[in-house]
Amino acid sequence: MLRKMGEAVARVARKVNETVESGSDTLDLADCKLVSFPICIYKVLRNVSDQIHLITLANNELKSLTSKFMTTFSQLRELHLEGNYLCRLPNEVSSLQHLKTINLSRNQFQDFPEQLTTLPALETINLEENEIVDVPVEKLATMPSLRVINLRLNPLSAEVRVIAPPLIKFDMLMSPEDAQAPPP
Repeated sequence: MLRKMGEAVARVARKVNETVESGSDTLDLADCKLVSFPICIYKVLRNVSDQIHLITLANNELKSLTSKFMTTFSQLRELHLEGNYLCRLPNEVSSLQHLKTINLSRNQFQDFPEQLTTLPALETINLEENEIVDVPVEKLATMPSLRVINLRLNPLSAEVRVIAPPLIKFDMLMSPEDAQAPPP
């Protein structure tokens, strides 16, 4: 157990060092078994955090992200958080004014993260396979850059299914009403 933990820590350290040393605009910490974003990474990346435009934290065990994460990486263009245990985003997600794509699929959202509707550059929202029933269609309709929102495999209300189509100018992907998420 301790050995596996040590290997996981070493893998994260190696990936962070690769980002710093190469001057990459990408931080890929997918499949690292993270339960939270390591605090030490803020210090290591402090001189390059503004250059990071894509962060992947997919398929970890994250239950939340901190406001510090959002404000530290305020220059993000893409954020991949699929396959975690997230059920909400911090209010500071509104500081991601350059964000174009966010993937929150296969998490535990029951409420649509409405802070996303304040992001002017956001083009793609993926919330597939969560537990979302209601969607702020009116707010989504006013988003200037939104092109696609994926809500497949969510138990969307009949009201959302009826109200959304005439109000929106983007692609709203929904499952048929009787579709169920596949068993894990």
